[in-house]
Amino acid sequence: MGLTVAPTNYWFFAWVAMIPLWLGIKKESLSKTLISCFAWGCGYHGLALFWIMGIHPMTWMGISWLNSLLIALFAWIFITFWGAGLVVAWGASFYFFLSYIERFKKTINNLFIKILLGAILWVIFERMWSLSPLWWSSIAYTQSPYNLYFLQLLKFSGITTLSSIIVIVNALCAEGIKSFYDNLKHNNSMINYQLKGLLLTIYSLVILILSHGMGYLLYTQPMADNPEEVITVGIVQGNIPNTIKLYESGVGRAIARYTESYEKLSQTGVDLVITPETAIPLYFDDIKTKTKLYPAILREKTPIILGAFGSKENNFSNSLFSIDAQGKVIKQYDKIHLVPLGEYIPFANILGNFINRLSPLDAHLIAGEKNQIFITPQGKVIVGICYESAYGEHFRQQTKQGGKFIITSSNNAHYSEAMPSQHHAQDVMRAIENDRWMARATNTGYSGIVDPHGNTIWLSDIDQYQTYQGEIYRRQTKTLYVKWGDWLSNLFTIILLGLFIYTFLGFSSIQKD
Repeated sequence: MGLTVAPTNYWFFAWVAMIPLWLGIKKESLSKTLISCFAWGCGYHGLALFWIMGIHPMTWMGISWLNSLLIALFAWIFITFWGAGLVVAWGASFYFFLSYIERFKKTINNLFIKILLGAILWVIFERMWSLSPLWWSSIAYTQSPYNLYFLQLLKFSGITTLSSIIVIVNALCAEGIKSFYDNLKHNNSMINYQLKGLLLTIYSLVILILSHGMGYLLYTQPMADNPEEVITVGIVQGNIPNTIKLYESGVGRAIARYTESYEKLSQTGVDLVITPETAIPLYFDDIKTKTKLYPAILREKTPIILGAFGSKENNFSNSLFSIDAQGKVIKQYDKIHLVPLGEYIPFANILGNFINRLSPLDAHLIAGEKNQIFITPQGKVIVGICYESAYGEHFRQQTKQGGKFIITSSNNAHYSEAMPSQHHAQDVMRAIENDRWMARATNTGYSGIVDPHGNTIWLSDIDQYQTYQGEIYRRQTKTLYVKWGDWLSNLFTIILLGLFIYTFLGFSSIQKD
């Protein structure tokens, strides 16, 4: 399963990679179930998120090589175990619920309920984990950005739609394999095991084909963009390495490069220039008074989205500033979802002394307020800074409030090259969920433009200084996901409660008889 995520293109493994996990649920042994789930969870999340080790070495921050390695290992192991915890929680709940349902097998179709229950519990736990400060690797993102037909189903209920289908297809295949195995145990004397196994495999293929067929129909629908709603954007990928970014030489290079790029793109007639997260690592007031960029804005009169620091409560925020043609700040957006272990230290009283220097920033970041509305001269924008790309609800709320296109601004320079690929995959999903055009500006890659169907119109090179001029469109459509949110997981929760009531009442009637 760990091979399914970007930058590999083995997304199709996801349709069978959960079979061992499913078969590892042993109703006769809780310990074997938990070990199986923990092993699978570590394998998936550990491999998918191994890019975290890319923060090593941090010797440029004054940390010794050995301490840097220990910090990187701690971060990777911590986040791997956190992801494995989701799988273990699913396995433990599944085990106990199956034991509960086993008592009422005379009142229900046991296999149907088992498969439905497994899918319901999985998406409920993914929903719970997505509400935490540490969230990235839903099994839904194994399909992005390659399997665009299937990704169109994000428009229904976000990642829950995809995750539930992936679990169900794997579960049907697993039960089919189990049925064939049971047939072997009976010395091929029970033809019904063979037929059952074959039928379950066919059912899985039918669901797989139908889901992709439905996605294909959505993918082939014309986007029907209004030519009057076009915006010509200029994207700057400054490629300022983190090893120098926060030092005088790096700050000077950033100021010069973004000023030059802004002037170049302005002279081509773009409507809006977009820069990465903390493109210029200074407070905005200092940018106004101490750099050549602000005078260039006053001279060229092209609106810009500028990544910089905002001052807040004697600390600072990771912010984007929407600046109009007159150099006035229309809106400031402060990053809401900060990176655990990177931008703040969870359980700081326990872990702070050990990993306080993990972040490349010296002071403490303050998270922004929820429900911020970001406005540019081109209208309301759906915006996310870096890590926020993993949180679909963050983008949905802004779309529901009238956002017409998406801008993401990131600095992925301190991780390995796999991370920018996965970040791009996350943004592709957000564009599809919200049916919006997206412009992505990153420090070192991958910057890009993504259309509402998830097609990548342009993608930058990695670790290269680049500027790009392209077109995106304002849109006002609202997908089912935007209107109702993750309604499918809410429905699954109701079904789960109904199942308990039904089995309890059925068991009570049997006892009376």
